[in-house]
Amino acid sequence: MITTIPDDIGLCLSSALLDWFSLHKRPLPWREHYTPYEVWISEVMLQQTQMERGVAYFQRWMRRFPDIRSVAEAGEEEILRYWEGLGYYRRARFLHQAAKAVVERHGGELPSSREGLAALPGLGAYTVDAVLSIAFGQDVVPVDANVERVFSRLLDIDIPIRRKAAAELVRNEARHLLPPGRARDYAQALMEFGALVCGKAPKCAECPLAAWCEARRLGVERERPVKEQASETIPVTSAHGILLCEKHVLLFQRPASGLWGNMWEFPGLDSVAGDVQSALLAAWKKAGLAAEVLAPLGTVSHGYTNHRLTAHFFRLALDEALAMQDISEKLGDIPHRFVPWEKLGELAMPAHHRKMAERYFLRRKRAHAEQLYL
Repeated sequence: MITTIPDDIGLCLSSALLDWFSLHKRPLPWREHYTPYEVWISEVMLQQTQMERGVAYFQRWMRRFPDIRSVAEAGEEEILRYWEGLGYYRRARFLHQAAKAVVERHGGELPSSREGLAALPGLGAYTVDAVLSIAFGQDVVPVDANVERVFSRLLDIDIPIRRKAAAELVRNEARHLLPPGRARDYAQALMEFGALVCGKAPKCAECPLAAWCEARRLGVERERPVKEQASETIPVTSAHGILLCEKHVLLFQRPASGLWGNMWEFPGLDSVAGDVQSALLAAWKKAGLAAEVLAPLGTVSHGYTNHRLTAHFFRLALDEALAMQDISEKLGDIPHRFVPWEKLGELAMPAHHRKMAERYFLRRKRAHAEQLYL
């Protein structure tokens, strides 16, 4: 491992990197104008999200929320609906809170100071650095996983990349190589290069930095970056019931805090051990509704954090005929809603519930449409 890059080599590295970026940078929508708002939204969306998916969500978001005020004035449920599928919903809630704060404190314009940005909800050190460098052109360098990968190989960092000593080394060298006044291009070039060339499977034959790469010289480029041992994946089984009443579907709202907060779902259990069907019916009975299973609707698999979820869904019917008003009275203070089944797409739902809604109710919608023409 080397701890610093000599100035003359650093100048060559930076120049080669910027030359590469000028030829290979992708035509991403937030690069058209580099407005602070668009840069901010793109950076938040791209956390834990593949680029192609992020671009599609970004374009959809901008059609509905063209500026910070439109985000601030929207309700949380709509914000979550437009975020649905990106996961890590705390990002969307923080973004919503931050937009309100920007309108209240800064007249709807994102501040250009580190202090002003860092004071906004949900803006951590990386996002602050990204906005300062890419939107405002200030001489700072955001360090993401792509940048870590590039410098772990250039310097042959032989300890886990997220440890303090390794992280500080990457930050210091990334700043060391920054050409003054070129922060916007340099920051994007590092991240783009780490994504397209110096990826998990490095394309060393195409690399304009290969001559100065210590890991390449030692033949250990595929062993960098060094990672901590991955945590074990935890299997989880859940069970949920779909109840139709008067052409409406019964949904429960999740608590505001915790996983998938305030989103709408088919009622059931987040975690089940043993007989899922019996556990589900017992949970419905505890909520005040005695039900029976009409048919199993299959399962949906979904991964989140270090968990792997298998969600079981069942079509249910109540043991007694009840109107929606009667059901609501039995549920009492449990947050719930009856929604026309064709309008489920308007509510924010956890990914596994959305998949089942599309699988089951889109099929119903097609069948209904076909019957109109018989």
